[in-house]
Amino acid sequence: MVSSSAIAPPSPIPGFAPAQTWHWRDYPISYQTQGQGETAVILVHGFGASWGHWRKNIPDLAQQFRVYAIDLLGFGASAKPTPGGEITYTFETWSQQLADFCQEVVGTPAFWVGNSIGCIAVMQVACDRPDLALGVALINCSLRLLHDRHRAQQPWYRNIGTPILQSILGIRPIGHTFFNLVAKPKTVRNILLKAYGHPEAVTDELVNLLMAPARDPGAADVFIAFTQYSQGPLPDDLLAALSCPALILWGDQDPWEPIALGQKFAQYPAVQQFIPLEGAGHCPQDEVPDRVNALLIDWITQQAQSQT
Repeated sequence: MVSSSAIAPPSPIPGFAPAQTWHWRDYPISYQTQGQGETAVILVHGFGASWGHWRKNIPDLAQQFRVYAIDLLGFGASAKPTPGGEITYTFETWSQQLADFCQEVVGTPAFWVGNSIGCIAVMQVACDRPDLALGVALINCSLRLLHDRHRAQQPWYRNIGTPILQSILGIRPIGHTFFNLVAKPKTVRNILLKAYGHPEAVTDELVNLLMAPARDPGAADVFIAFTQYSQGPLPDDLLAALSCPALILWGDQDPWEPIALGQKFAQYPAVQQFIPLEGAGHCPQDEVPDRVNALLIDWITQQAQSQT
């Protein structure tokens, strides 16, 4: 286990108090909270990110709601235990973490908001613990295109190449070398510039937010574990099983999760609205926060009123 003392404290984000720590199965978990509203909202980041990726959303949402943003186990300033044994980096693990957080810290059922793989995590907890989910809002949901069940639809070279690459990265020295090549400010900035439809949102602050956790002990092992994770739920599975209402927001310039593939999600009964966000890329909450905040506030308010 990685102790809390082994994790470097994140750089402070202007306008925010230091993050709080909650212990889950003896692992320190970092989270931020603002607001005193009756309705609880829990924000869950995407791969490689942290609660700080919601820094442009928390203050606006907190004017009306009680807002929590949490670092998943393995990310941000949360513990990064070595995979294996009792710890596996799967959506089932994160669902258990999130459900326990909702019960022990939040204390009430909540609206769940996710970005990218965070969408899978919030849908998983909503399916596992429907009593804790008032609704889910999905922002550019991960399509999990490298999932085993998608491989049959991929070109032959990807169908063969993906498991080979996963096996190579699973060799620890090679995986760590690759991670260290990727986890450099210039590389991270270039990746973000490709993923964001609004390049002006790719700031030094954002790069530093993503870089800080990458220096923690265990970060490379978490990265390797997730690159090898081609099992578990697909978004289609979870959307079909959802018993709470869902809102989907999607940046139409996302190169990783193309909106043309995501639009099929609008057909599921739980999905009340599918709203394209013109000009936004993979992380609309960071690129066009005013638009995202307004849509989330309106939808959550309407849902909360209809459920009282």
